[in-house]
Amino acid sequence: MKALLTTLLLLLPTLMLAADPAKHVKADEASKIIADGKVAVIDVRTPDEFKDGHIQGAKNIDIMGNDFEAQLGKLDKTQPTLVHCQAGGRSTRALKVFEKLGFTNLIHLDEGFGGWEAAGKPVVK
Repeated sequence: MKALLTTLLLLLPTLMLAADPAKHVKADEASKIIADGKVAVIDVRTPDEFKDGHIQGAKNIDIMGNDFEAQLGKLDKTQPTLVHCQAGGRSTRALKVFEKLGFTNLIHLDEGFGGWEAAGKPVVK
């Protein structure tokens, strides 16, 4: 029984990723996707964080805002959508809301805006 439990615990991260329909990318790949111009970039950080710097063309929809789900509902659910926050935690939680609303082509910037900046990618201030 203990061996089975250990095996399940080792497989859990893999199983969780398999259930995640989003494509996971780092800054370099995200930069290429954005450069193609066919993706909506959604920054789920606070408005103050967004004002301090953001990815060119990003739309700020604060995950902590009361109207977060309503704002997402106004977007094109079929358009490729790249989602990010500062480090990846809030945007990972946001993915569940995007999925619930029927978004079909999600891309997650795993290291968030912090990873974007660390990789030397352009920032709008």
